[in-house]
Amino acid sequence: MTAPILAIDQGTTSTRAIVFSGDQKIIGVGQQEFKQHFPRSGWVEHDLEDIWGTTLATVRSALAEAKLDASQIAAIGITNQRETVAVWERATLKPVHRAIVWQDRRTADKCEALRAEGLEPMVTEKTGLLLDPYFSGTKLAWLLDNVDGLRARAEAGEVVFGTIDTFLIARLTGHFATDVTNASRTLLYDIGSGTWDDELCRMLGVPRSMLAEVRDNAADYGTTHPALFGAAIPVYGVAGDQQAAVIGNACFQPGMVKSTYGTGCFALINTGPDRVASQNRLLTTVAYRLGGQTNYALEGAIFVAGAAVQWLRDGLGIIDHAAQSGELAANADPNQDVVLVPAFVGLGAPHWDANARGAIFGITRSTGPAELAKAALESVALQTHDLIRAMHKDWAGSRDTVLRVDGGMVASDWAMQRLADVLGAPVDRPSINETTALGAAWLAGMHAGVWPGQEGFAAGWHRDRRFEPQMPEADRSRLIGLWNDAVSRTLTRVN
Repeated sequence: MTAPILAIDQGTTSTRAIVFSGDQKIIGVGQQEFKQHFPRSGWVEHDLEDIWGTTLATVRSALAEAKLDASQIAAIGITNQRETVAVWERATLKPVHRAIVWQDRRTADKCEALRAEGLEPMVTEKTGLLLDPYFSGTKLAWLLDNVDGLRARAEAGEVVFGTIDTFLIARLTGHFATDVTNASRTLLYDIGSGTWDDELCRMLGVPRSMLAEVRDNAADYGTTHPALFGAAIPVYGVAGDQQAAVIGNACFQPGMVKSTYGTGCFALINTGPDRVASQNRLLTTVAYRLGGQTNYALEGAIFVAGAAVQWLRDGLGIIDHAAQSGELAANADPNQDVVLVPAFVGLGAPHWDANARGAIFGITRSTGPAELAKAALESVALQTHDLIRAMHKDWAGSRDTVLRVDGGMVASDWAMQRLADVLGAPVDRPSINETTALGAAWLAGMHAGVWPGQEGFAAGWHRDRRFEPQMPEADRSRLIGLWNDAVSRTLTRVN
């Protein structure tokens, strides 16, 4: 039995809704961008009502394009930008502050203070994470400490916290729930015991009453209010965007690796039931939990990937649309060694330097738009190389990497070929690029009993193209050496 599934993909810069047919083809899409708020340098916020409004609009648009009524949809799957913090009134579901986005760096000093107290080893042991502003917990602590009266309201049980999935679930169904992958990114959840942790809550001053029930990725999250879309639809799947991409890329076997290129870049390797502790400042995180069984992953997070292309377009004005970046890069002077370290909001894995800022090296009088475009795209490949190298050091199961990729940047043949060249490994681009949404859809469809299980879904994964390494080893080594030198000059602290 097959039936259409609706996926809500709530991202950092836009919200999308995609209707997949029973044979997992895209038959309806709705997408809307929403405003980014930058109150101060390093601060990034979203208006939760904008997120809610775009969710409603895109779902309705996708259903209309698919020529389906809500009653014909078997289930909804939700995937979302992770680590972004929302706080709202329990009774009214009204937000009490704009959401603080995962990119936001306002809690860098708080993280440094906790690290100075010697707390990071305990945090890493329980959560698999590091003390960095990227994660939700310190952002939630900031809200409790800086919004007038909020802590008292939280202690009285009047307000609750959630990542974006939890907010959408509350608005759609009235349930107060999250999934294990989003919970695992909060600095408040013990990924070994599978519970919210009292010691972590005390460390950040977060009342337990603010925290939602944690469920499997494929589970019953309630049914949408009929008035929203014309009929009630069950919500049966939820996963943070990067874990949803693991699922959508059918990376179910230990050793399989995916990398998603959106605003940032996130590479995850499935380590199966083994919780691998990184010695190279990668994250140990939950890949997914199905039927109560947890699979773990090692993850490397890059904060700037597609955002570097956006900078070329919006900051420098040297391209009109993202697709031009690859065309420009292909025409760059091969004799210029221009290196961009895109630390616009700090550096992520494996450096975790929140105070680092972007830098360009090797500029000459003849450097122009083509060389800058090439440097921007190469920076994504080189950062990915740092992550894969760290994975190889951490876990023997990561050998002989074939990288499955997804996200907006993978449409560029030039960028994907350079990625394969820098990695010295094959790169597989899937036939369906919307793998994040597809992963959420599969969770919902599988739980509803209308889509195949893991083996059947994996058998249906197809690649559009494989990119094989072509760069001579000497050139590859030289490029990586230039990158390592540039990064060393950009770091503000040595790990």
